[in-house]
Amino acid sequence: MTDLFDRVVLPVASPEDARATSRAARDYLTGSVVAVHVVEKAGGAPDKAGVEQREEYAEEIFDALEESLGEDRDVDTEIRYGTDVAETIFDAANDHNASAIVITPRGGSRWVRLLTGDVALDIVTQTDRPVVVLPDVSDEDVTDSGGEST
Repeated sequence: MTDLFDRVVLPVASPEDARATSRAARDYLTGSVVAVHVVEKAGGAPDKAGVEQREEYAEEIFDALEESLGEDRDVDTEIRYGTDVAETIFDAANDHNASAIVITPRGGSRWVRLLTGDVALDIVTQTDRPVVVLPDVSDEDVTDSGGEST
């Protein structure tokens, strides 16, 4: 059996999400990491922003993740496009033969999630591989290698 963290797909939605996810996950990531940002396509309707703008934003997200994880961590990054974010993440996990998908749930009211759909719930309930859901960790909760709070 392979280690759960041998090759993980790490979905990231924003620079803040990338930093939060890296804070929660960095102590667990023992193998290779594929960070995936999904640009949600409108499915026939005009997109809210141009492709170039979306790609620049994705690079900001990946920079925030790599900065937060540290220089010693090698992260592959990938921008994916799709009308269903969870399905697009599953496709990335399949294409990269990921051992797990690692997520940190994002905030938001139940009402907002009801109206917009809850990607995290879809990832947890509709996947064909392990999903590791890590709690959001604040900067104050992060400890350095000496075990003391930073």
